[in-house]
Amino acid sequence: MNRKKKIESILKKNFLGWQAVVKDVSILHKGHNNYDGKNETHFSIIINTNNKNKESKLSIHRKINELLKDEFNMGLHALEIKIIN
Repeated sequence: MNRKKKIESILKKNFLGWQAVVKDVSILHKGHNNYDGKNETHFSIIINTNNKNKESKLSIHRKINELLKDEFNMGLHALEIKIIN
């Protein structure tokens, strides 16, 4: 399973009823620090809570980073996270 699908699966399991859009934006970082743009290292995540959110945006950001800890250890470099209530 590629990293994008893995991230989508993790978010879907942990944020039931919310909609998540995951986009691989790694290619935008080609040439940065000798990166060739071939690996899945940078992602943009937009989560729509469908007004079911009782948590703060900061809490959701922290939870996402914790859920993706293993991915960071395996080469994920950066996330851009946007929460829509």
